[in-house]
Amino acid sequence: MKLVGISTGGATTIARLNDDGTATPIADRDVFWTDPRGWLARAGRGAGEVVPPEHLVPVVPPSARVICVGLNYRAHAAEGAFQVPEFPTLFGRWTASLTAGGASAPVPAGEAGLDWEGEVAAYVGATLRDVDADTARAAVLGYSTFNDLTARRAQKLTTQWTLGKNADRSGPTGPLVTSDEVGDLRDGLSVTTRVNGTVVQDGNTRDMIFEVGEVLSLISRTLTLNPGDVIATGTPEGVGYVRTPPWLLRPGDVVEVAVDRLGVLRTPIVTAGAPAHPRTELEEARP
Repeated sequence: MKLVGISTGGATTIARLNDDGTATPIADRDVFWTDPRGWLARAGRGAGEVVPPEHLVPVVPPSARVICVGLNYRAHAAEGAFQVPEFPTLFGRWTASLTAGGASAPVPAGEAGLDWEGEVAAYVGATLRDVDADTARAAVLGYSTFNDLTARRAQKLTTQWTLGKNADRSGPTGPLVTSDEVGDLRDGLSVTTRVNGTVVQDGNTRDMIFEVGEVLSLISRTLTLNPGDVIATGTPEGVGYVRTPPWLLRPGDVVEVAVDRLGVLRTPIVTAGAPAHPRTELEEARP
């Protein structure tokens, strides 16, 4: 099952994305994450109301913790001349930085551009507190495409990565695909990133250093993970800043992240201050 967030009239609803492109509402976003597996079971029993999936927003609740894993592909660590770490490098994103597919990402003032980092995001579906890797892995509700768009200048100002990883609208996410349709990332999913149609990353989740269950288990020993929390699992080699010369995303570019079984996440790059969803000519003509 594929899930999306839909914003209408100030309310945000989790909906099932149907094969014909329509959506069937399931529950209010915050309510859904109180019992995600229960709501999924109810959603699979009938057709329900069908609506056009307009005004897509992330499925992630505002209360979620978004924890990203850095340097988690062997080839990516090597291209940046980093040693393979003993423990995963973890950093946080605020949910305010997240958007849905199709929304534009602005290049922040003072940045030469944004760097791409195509990834798979994992969504926690149950409370996890001091659990082993098998228990943690089984608690994953589903996965989505993710692009950890990075403001490199800001990232390198200090030893902490927080600023460069939280630029406005810099965390596009695709629909959540439930884990029963995705399988185990250790079996291998292709992760490909394209810029204006040119492939810049071509990796596979088999190259991960720390797999999802291990990362969730480690985190759960320190803090309790709740339904709706997200783990961004890292990016393969091919990022822009290590190239000669560096290649960064600039206004007018379009970056796409394609992952087996998860689909394609498309993000246009725009200037700072540009709207996330520009009005169409038809909308401009309306009184």
